[in-house]
Amino acid sequence: MAELSEVETFLQAMLRPEAYRDYGPNGLQVEGAREVRCIVSGVTASLAFIDAAIAAGADTLLVHHGLFWRGQDGRLTGWLKERVKRLLAHDINLFAYHLPLDAHAEFGNNAQLGLQLQLVADGRFGEQDLGFIGAGHGSAAALAARVEQALQRPPLLLPGDGRTLRRVGWCTGGAQSYFEAAIAAGADAFITGEISEPQAHLARETGVAFLACGHHATERYGAPAVAAQLAARFGLEHRFIEIDNPA
Repeated sequence: MAELSEVETFLQAMLRPEAYRDYGPNGLQVEGAREVRCIVSGVTASLAFIDAAIAAGADTLLVHHGLFWRGQDGRLTGWLKERVKRLLAHDINLFAYHLPLDAHAEFGNNAQLGLQLQLVADGRFGEQDLGFIGAGHGSAAALAARVEQALQRPPLLLPGDGRTLRRVGWCTGGAQSYFEAAIAAGADAFITGEISEPQAHLARETGVAFLACGHHATERYGAPAVAAQLAARFGLEHRFIEIDNPA
């Protein structure tokens, strides 16, 4: 068991949200029980995830995508009301960390995706140094096969010019706009979750491969890695709950 204040202090010290310009509030978004015994981690604080966590006996949730975002209306109506209602009714704490969870050098989404794909970062690139880059090898097709095996879904592959992949850059989620920064950093291939219209042309014109591997699929690993550290520190129960998302 741990006091809520101890859990909050641990997470804030590990993830350092004050170091990032983000799209919404990081940290404790909904306050619940003062004593923490059971943490459930996941990608997004959806209603399905919250209900599954309640069924699992959670008193604290740790997610990457929380409830509140910059520019959001903010009124507790509709879907937002239903999510908050469930949390308050069951006295559940909700912690959400967005960019800080992407960026953490060991337990963040990028670092943990690198472990899944056998990529080791030796540099950073892009806005707020969120992108990771490291040594690569083989072909874009071989990298795509590795991604499919690790994430259990085929990526959308733009193969570039077929060069050997000496350097690979990656940034999880909706980081397709980091493609140009990855190219400037020397990447021969770039891995992220999503693709927009411009990236197809850039891959063809620069010869750098682009792999869109799924926003959710690339961000499944940071929250449980951090929650496992938290659970080990305070002797808490921890469970990761996966809510399937094709995006």
